[in-house]
Amino acid sequence: MKVVELGNTGQKVSQLSLGCMLMGTLTSEEESRQMLDRYVERGGNFLDTANCYGWFLRQGSHGGESEAVLGRWLAQRGNRGQVFLATKGAAMVRTPDAHWRGGEVDWTSARRDFEGAGRETLERALEASLRRLQTDHVDLYYVHVDDRVTPLDETLEALARLVKAGKARFIGWSNVRTWRLERIRQRCAAEGWPAPVALQQQHSYLRRRQGLEHTSIVDDEQLDYLREHPDLTLVAYSPILKGIYDSAAKRQGHWAMQPYVGSDSDARLAAVAAIARRLEVLPHQLVLAWLMHQRAPRVVPLVGPRTLEQLEQNLRAVNLELSPELCAELDRASG
Repeated sequence: MKVVELGNTGQKVSQLSLGCMLMGTLTSEEESRQMLDRYVERGGNFLDTANCYGWFLRQGSHGGESEAVLGRWLAQRGNRGQVFLATKGAAMVRTPDAHWRGGEVDWTSARRDFEGAGRETLERALEASLRRLQTDHVDLYYVHVDDRVTPLDETLEALARLVKAGKARFIGWSNVRTWRLERIRQRCAAEGWPAPVALQQQHSYLRRRQGLEHTSIVDDEQLDYLREHPDLTLVAYSPILKGIYDSAAKRQGHWAMQPYVGSDSDARLAAVAAIARRLEVLPHQLVLAWLMHQRAPRVVPLVGPRTLEQLEQNLRAVNLELSPELCAELDRASG
């Protein structure tokens, strides 16, 4: 697996990141370990988790399962120095049990209950994450959901202290507007605080539909901003949109498709299907390869497979070389 530089840090990370959200809840610990072993065997080193994973995946969970599984695996394998470990804070809810309604999460109420990115919250959250991960530091610590209630300087100063203390090497931000990201960077520059080197947003080959208001999905403005600021790497979560590229039936009414419905997506889905047939690959593998071929801005796709079989399918995209002409053909597809 190839590596790419994270921002302008000099730090090399694998071109495909492994999201560990489902580990310890929807994916058993045994299969999680198999997936982690396989990913590392294939040259992967960029592991992504969060302190809130996965209270919303299993009723009765209070989060931390994914970090705990990773911690036990790292301790057993003794390979902490060989992986680039990212986790997140700010999106854990205070009362997870209160947001389940009839076996489903009420996200309207849950989003009002995020812990946020206050100084004490971040310090406490990272300490708890380090205990579960069985390590003394993480390589990348994200603000998981942008907190616009807590004073920004309080959050940035707290993150700076965590970096200075050696508990986090780099910081990142997720689910954030472009104007807010620029303000974060300006304050960091003014005060000498460490600025984000990674931006984790939802991003795929499909483009969000015109007029959609969505904090978490990359839009044209954010892409333009990232092109102008190569010191910030885009880590693209949900790059294959829950498998909708591979199944027309699954796309019908699927919530992951809703932000993209329209003629532009129809044209892009047709292009992916046609080229995937020519190359004899799955559509989602083509999408992952296309993302890994992006240079302006550079993109690191973050996959979150539930099974070892799904991971194996994802990993096949790593060896899929796309010519400039084929990438241009994909780029031109539009409704």
